[in-house]
Amino acid sequence: MNRIKTDICIIGGGSGGLSIAAGAVQMGAKVVLLEGHKMGGDCLNYGCVPSKALIASAKKAYAMSHGGELGVADAKAKVDYAAAKDHVADVIATIEPHDSPERFEGLGVNVIQEYGRFISKTEVQAGDTIIEARRFVVATGSRPFVPPIPGLEDVNYYTNENIFDLRDQPKHLIVIGGGPIGLEMAQAHARLGSKVTVIEGMKALGRDDPELAAIALDSLRAEGIEILEETPAERVSSGKAGITVHTPNGDVTGTHLLMAVGRQVNIEKLDLDAGGVVYDRKGLKVGDNLRSVTNKKVCAAGDAAGGLHFTHVAGYHAGLLIRSMLFGLPRKQRTDHIPWATYIEPEMAHVGLSETDARKKYGGALDVVRFNYDGNDRAIAERKTTGMIKVMVVKGKPVGASIIGHLAGELIGMWAMAIANKMKMSAIANTVLPYPTISEVNKRAAGAYFSPKLFESDRVKFVVGFVQRWLP
Repeated sequence: MNRIKTDICIIGGGSGGLSIAAGAVQMGAKVVLLEGHKMGGDCLNYGCVPSKALIASAKKAYAMSHGGELGVADAKAKVDYAAAKDHVADVIATIEPHDSPERFEGLGVNVIQEYGRFISKTEVQAGDTIIEARRFVVATGSRPFVPPIPGLEDVNYYTNENIFDLRDQPKHLIVIGGGPIGLEMAQAHARLGSKVTVIEGMKALGRDDPELAAIALDSLRAEGIEILEETPAERVSSGKAGITVHTPNGDVTGTHLLMAVGRQVNIEKLDLDAGGVVYDRKGLKVGDNLRSVTNKKVCAAGDAAGGLHFTHVAGYHAGLLIRSMLFGLPRKQRTDHIPWATYIEPEMAHVGLSETDARKKYGGALDVVRFNYDGNDRAIAERKTTGMIKVMVVKGKPVGASIIGHLAGELIGMWAMAIANKMKMSAIANTVLPYPTISEVNKRAAGAYFSPKLFESDRVKFVVGFVQRWLP
């Protein structure tokens, strides 16, 4: 048995773990990184990267058959589903070297390609190596949650971990789960030529702003995607006709089944009890400083920290932990400035408080300003006028923003910056943007906050009238 002593031992080679490893080792810390599966984690191999690559293929196919309003004759796209998957694989392969063991070993990280498990409060074992570290970081990520639906174990079904390996295009794809993952894959496959039915036990996009979700679902249904809401999957079976999902509202039969109902954290292999680390089904129990509440040598990053499941959150956690572990600086995580996006078309994005939560918290002190995409000249020029932005404002500062529309995932960045830095609406309104751009949607929303105060105020009109009488 080999023994290693190190400053930091990171369990998990996904986004958070890799960011911590790269930053810490380049600042002089000794780092051991453990990864028993694929470097890059879920995001590179099964999540963000492959899904956006497939969505890009789907957008091209859709654009070919929807150019008439721009003066370009519609043409039926000839989709090669296997070639689209080749594109997905090539995108992963292009990014892969950046996350490879060779790159991190070149930086000075000791990469051990084995799963790690605690054997004491100060030691982790990986294969035939025992690592003793001053700090441990659990960054093991998450995997698809597959609910115990009767009959599911007897049929072939897909999750995001193997749907991108599928080479034969589904004739009729059934998606169980009407959240972001399910609807992104539903739209992508529909645009590539598959018939798609989405089955959701509650409300589709139920965690999003209802006003924006309604716009999104109308758009998806207009593309021919069948979305069955408040329709729980009671049982699954297979036969000559294909795979059938039995629901209280009738049966749905298709050729392929995708499960997209949520995520569960990867902690089973860690033997956290041996490490004196308390946890629950959401992940490790940590404080605002991301340290375990029972073993101060152990920290968590990303999904394992029990909060929001986004790659950029793992990167954010990495920055906080590097500061605290390397420099001893007290840092606390916050979530009010964390944005997220759903990459259907039109895109959806959000940061901060929703309108509902903001009203509960601030009551009458809240202002909600809106601006529709059909008032943006660039959106009109590109025929991308479906959408709107709403911003929740308290005492001149944004506390939340929700956007649905073209490039919403890009636009939300301005509001994330404003909330993170406690900026005022005037900072957005005073920003000069190139014309015509979609980003003017943000500026117009800020303008909508000030317009009533300027144009409908008797006091402003009195002051202007007084000044005009005395100006030379």
